[in-house]
Amino acid sequence: MATSGTAPLESLRDRSRVAVLMEHPLRLAIVHAASAPGSATEIAAGLGVSRQRVNYHIGRLRRAGFLVPAGRRKRRGFIEQRYAATAQGYVVDSKALGPVGARVDQVQDRLSADYLVALSAQVQNELGEVIGRAAPQGKRVATMSLSADLRFTGPAQRTRFAQALQGAVAQVVARHSAPAQTPDGKPLPGRVFRLMVGCYPPPAPGPRRAD
Repeated sequence: MATSGTAPLESLRDRSRVAVLMEHPLRLAIVHAASAPGSATEIAAGLGVSRQRVNYHIGRLRRAGFLVPAGRRKRRGFIEQRYAATAQGYVVDSKALGPVGARVDQVQDRLSADYLVALSAQVQNELGEVIGRAAPQGKRVATMSLSADLRFTGPAQRTRFAQALQGAVAQVVARHSAPAQTPDGKPLPGRVFRLMVGCYPPPAPGPRRAD
């Protein structure tokens, strides 16, 4: 359960913050342990490492904005500071990778898996930015998502499905999307929403095969 003031998800756009989180595996474990508030002593005991090691990494994580103070507790005559993670989960925005981040304009084949990955990265990047702007104002971002599993018996059926879906989506968009301007060129009120539809084979269940 998220603690008060903790975001469900945070998109990391600053490469220096990503580097702080990833440069030592213990930091990932500490942030995960801090999904519920805990002191350095509590986190260290749960991870089976020394409190001194945990304290050092907590300092780095605090300065990078991954941990925030979450109250104090009295233990054996001492007052311990407790910490909580700033989010329940994190994703790395491809913009943090700079010029080597995935971009849809770099992939020509729109039916390829590479294009779908780049398009998914674009969705993540844009949503991360929109959520980041809305959060300080206490606003929720209006979105919609659908997820379904399908089973195809072969390429022909898969092609028929793709064609039917494209046609159906085009009809719905034409029926419900408002024009951007009047016939004489005057802009109309409204907000643009981006629709993304993807279909891909998920990883097969079971242990991963060795390469």
